Amino acid sequence: MNLGQAIQTCFSKYADFNGRATRSEYWWWTLFVVLASAAASTIGDKVGALFSLATLLPSLAVCARRLHDTDRSGWWQLLMLVPIIGWIVILFWCIQVGKEPNRYG
Repeated sequence: MNLGQAIQTCFSKYADFNGRATRSEYWWWTLFVVLASAAASTIGDKVGALFSLATLLPSLAVCARRLHDTDRSGWWQLLMLVPIIGWIVILFWCIQVGKEPNRYG
C-alpha cells in the first residue's frame, strides 16, 4: 500500500473500527497526518486545529484496526492516556507484524 491508497482507505473507512489495517496503511496514514497537520498549522492555528479535529476519528479508527491486526482490542488505545509509558506500548504493538489467523478476521 502506498501513501495515496492509505489516505483513500482511511477516509473511506472514516469511522470504521472493524477489521484490520496493515502496518503500511497505519504508518502511511500517520505520516500524512503529521505532515499535513504541520502544513495546516503554518497557515494558521485555527486551520491546524480544524485539520486535527477532522482527522481525529479516522486516526483512532485506523489505530484500532492496526491493533486488531495484532490480535488486540482497539480499546487498548486508552493506554495513550498513561503518561510516557502508554504511547510507548501502543507504538510497540503497532510496529509488530500482524497475527494470522486471529479473532478479527
